[in-house]
Amino acid sequence: MTQQASSPEQKCRGETFQPKPILSVNDLQVQFGSTPVVDKVSFDLYRSRTLAIVGESGSGKSISSLAIMGLVKHLGAKVSHGSMQFESDLLGSVDLAQLPEEKHRIIRGREISMIFQEPMASLNPVFTIGDQLCETLMIHRGISKKQAQAEACQLLDLVRIPQSKRILGYYPHQLSGGQLQRVMIAMAISCKPKILIADEPTTALDVTIQAQILGLISDLQNELNSGIIFISHNMAVVSEVADDILVMRNSKEVERNSMEGLLAEPKASYTRNLLSAVPELGSMQGLEKPRYFAQYSEEQETLPERDLDKQVKYAEPLLEVDKLSVRYSVHDGFMGKISHYVHAAEQVSFAIYPGETLSIVGESGSGKSTVGRTIQQLAEPHSGEVRLDGENLFELPSNRKKLFSREIQYVFQDPYGALNPRKTIGASIIEPAWVHGLVRSKKQADERVAELLEMVGLKAEHARRYPKEFSGGQRQRICIARALACEPKLIIADEAVSALDVSVQAQVVNLFMHLQETQGIAYLFISHDMAIVERISHRVAVMYLGQIVEIGSRQQIFENPQHPYTQKLIASVPTIRNRKQNKSPEMSAEIPSVIRKIGDEPDVHEYVEVTKGHLVANHSPALTN
Repeated sequence: MTQQASSPEQKCRGETFQPKPILSVNDLQVQFGSTPVVDKVSFDLYRSRTLAIVGESGSGKSISSLAIMGLVKHLGAKVSHGSMQFESDLLGSVDLAQLPEEKHRIIRGREISMIFQEPMASLNPVFTIGDQLCETLMIHRGISKKQAQAEACQLLDLVRIPQSKRILGYYPHQLSGGQLQRVMIAMAISCKPKILIADEPTTALDVTIQAQILGLISDLQNELNSGIIFISHNMAVVSEVADDILVMRNSKEVERNSMEGLLAEPKASYTRNLLSAVPELGSMQGLEKPRYFAQYSEEQETLPERDLDKQVKYAEPLLEVDKLSVRYSVHDGFMGKISHYVHAAEQVSFAIYPGETLSIVGESGSGKSTVGRTIQQLAEPHSGEVRLDGENLFELPSNRKKLFSREIQYVFQDPYGALNPRKTIGASIIEPAWVHGLVRSKKQADERVAELLEMVGLKAEHARRYPKEFSGGQRQRICIARALACEPKLIIADEAVSALDVSVQAQVVNLFMHLQETQGIAYLFISHDMAIVERISHRVAVMYLGQIVEIGSRQQIFENPQHPYTQKLIASVPTIRNRKQNKSPEMSAEIPSVIRKIGDEPDVHEYVEVTKGHLVANHSPALTN
């Protein structure tokens, strides 16, 4: 393990002194049974500073944070060695490793708070957003329900959720993944904690909201002198926010340093490879085709970048989406009449050709996932058509829908919710193949599962394990393996790589492209990661408030963006090369909403063809601002 002392030094009367850390972790070891998942990890956290913990999925990042929160026992793990000394305002100086559960409850949420990695799994599905926010405020701050409701509205406004008063009455399933992540952030900062642990807090957010949330967390830190532990696999984001950094791999420390020191001179070869694997926006400039990522091995042998060796034939489209609109009803109170509609998607049209990747980008709540779910017939359309090989999927008889469901497979945004916790991952992966008659014996099924697991970077013996035994990134790879089991013509990948660390992200994107090259699979790639979209796409559609505002080839969108919103998206992408130079966009005073009264129809965009295949919507004042 390579490390370098990196603690803040302050001057007083001409002398330098070392401030005392608010949290000092020494030789922390966490075990599942006899297996260490965090092995002798040490670090210090100081007031007004941000410590980033980075590493591959399964490296022990999240388990380290759960140990600080006193939650590992609920996973069947235990802190077997080491100390975590915390300077509490309520309890004094305490060792969190030895703290009884009743004492942990006093500081958990109030002095040490956490933004969890998977908001859908962290929020209770049977309680409204308002109930859960108010409960946190009432328990930890002792305020009345009326005060809690008023403050909950302010918190949702703070994290830029429109119509906050109405959203308080919504249930978690009624919000997008990015909106749920913002609810979790609001809940975590509600008690103004001394330590804020942010476990992948921006994974589900688009770059504009990501920049605003990072700015919000930074403002909170400046106001309260809080210490922040920022857990992420995104080195570009980490370089924007971190003062100090700890790199982990296989449950151990690899390198510890200041952020400046690590970027200037990384000591460990693993750290150098991790930095090299970060996709940089603009790296595809001048290139026409999607391009494989370079691959780095432990022996530092490099497989070079190369273009995707397949031409897309733009003749007959595989999939056609024609004026698709999706609306969700909003009731006045419980069992009340319908008063509003959520215009999740409005008059969306595009085509996908065999062997092509069309990416959809946009803010959380812009309608990206809604379009994908409606194509897969997981959501009801309000109007419009979706045609696969010329046949309207919405008009097929039930006996033919099964055949077409094999042709289109879906990789969901939330890997935890997509897997049955009672089934082994081997059973979950092969289930679609059994349903469609692609395997006919247990031996054949086992061989196919082993093959699929290997394709996504997991081992054959993992097939006997359950979802709870895997990290978020590993669960996403399992979902990708299941989508491949039916050998589909089209895969809808809904934030399929957003939960993965950069090295595995590169492997999975390369896998997608390899399958496209060898089998001609087409992708509808839904993402907020502009650097990944630039790498994998043939064409790109930009969505805002349920409508497509710009669509064209990858080169047209990234090298000649015409719409103000597209320009804003690209300008907001954090990069390691421009560390701390990107200014966070200011919070908008008025947040446009897709919730409208019945009869209040939105204006449908008219498009201008800038160049062949490059369509741009007329700019409305809301979009321009």
